[in-house]
Amino acid sequence: MSDNEKRWGFLPDEILTHIFHCLPIKSIIVCTSVSKTWKSLIKNPTFISTHLRHSHKNLLLFRLPTQPFKMFGTIPTGDREVYTLHDDDDDDFTEQQQHTRLDFPFHGPDLESHCLVFRVVGTCDGLLCLSDDLFTYTDIFYLWNPCVRKILRLPYPNVTFDTHGGFDASLGFGFDPKTNDYKVVRVVTLVDTLDLRKDRPKVEVYSLSTNKWRMVKASLVPRCVIDGRAPQAFVNGALHWRVFTRADDGSFHHFVLVFDLGDEVFRNMQLPELPAYTRERMRLCSPISTYGNSIAFFHQDYNSHCLNIWVMKQYGIVSSWTKALSLTMTSQGGFLSRDYIRRAVGFTRSGKIVWEMGGGHLVSQDLETKEIKDLGIIGYKYNFVGAYVESLILLDKAANGVVTY
Repeated sequence: MSDNEKRWGFLPDEILTHIFHCLPIKSIIVCTSVSKTWKSLIKNPTFISTHLRHSHKNLLLFRLPTQPFKMFGTIPTGDREVYTLHDDDDDDFTEQQQHTRLDFPFHGPDLESHCLVFRVVGTCDGLLCLSDDLFTYTDIFYLWNPCVRKILRLPYPNVTFDTHGGFDASLGFGFDPKTNDYKVVRVVTLVDTLDLRKDRPKVEVYSLSTNKWRMVKASLVPRCVIDGRAPQAFVNGALHWRVFTRADDGSFHHFVLVFDLGDEVFRNMQLPELPAYTRERMRLCSPISTYGNSIAFFHQDYNSHCLNIWVMKQYGIVSSWTKALSLTMTSQGGFLSRDYIRRAVGFTRSGKIVWEMGGGHLVSQDLETKEIKDLGIIGYKYNFVGAYVESLILLDKAANGVVTY
């Protein structure tokens, strides 16, 4: 028995567990090296789950590419993008006030990346789902918990370019409370032989508990087409994407595709009423986003050159869609002007929308008061903002490809 175990071994497990719950997550990780008893207590799935319930819930995760994107650049991987945590209540989001700067793991031989910038699919319970699919058919996906410095590369999916030819694919990531499991869902539209009126996407589900992909029965998938790398929203145990179908008269119908992670069934949800011209357009550039316990819809109106922010005030109630904000997307100063809106990035926990402006400047805006605040940070493309919670998920995973960096 080590000296540490002799010194602390008299404390009951209940007391130790209570003490651990009161510690910052970095201190908890250090405690796993104190003794075998402490390590066993902290890595216990029950402790990990309880810790998650008590963890700080007011954090925001920002992913910020650090330099303008160059397709064939030679920027070292670790310098291409920065991941930081900020408290949602902070007035200053600059580097000096950040809660934590997370170490980016892709600098070792065991972790592969072909792309200059990763795409953040989503976050859930401290895990980030990353995809290397921005520009190529790499089919490389990771689950990453920066708090415990562990990352898992997912196995190759079933639907690839080699097996099915050209495709557009979008991912979703979330937690299934029925099976206590984290799942990645991949919705794939095959484009080489696409029939917009008849085809159904291929859908496969990855389970962290099994570390395997499996196909969803084709008859369970609605007829629709999904945009490649379409943003997802994980809300109320379900994933949401904007998709479309084509009617017999040639018009397009856009709606929200919903996939329940527990029952693994699909359902449709109507969007707010859109201008008539949208029935003639296959692509809208109008994603779905998480908005508290509901969803939001960012609609770029090509006729009025406005970006309209719709929020569903009551989740699942179509009549509760409300246009919360409408802003012009033009500027006399051009694309690099600080007052030019490039896109909506997402929402803070408090419901403020984050805009990416010209030059990559990020600002937030209150939907009620319309007040705008410069966040003091810059990202050059593919910025991400989302709610985050520090957790110990993956700490108990010692096999199945989990890498500690």
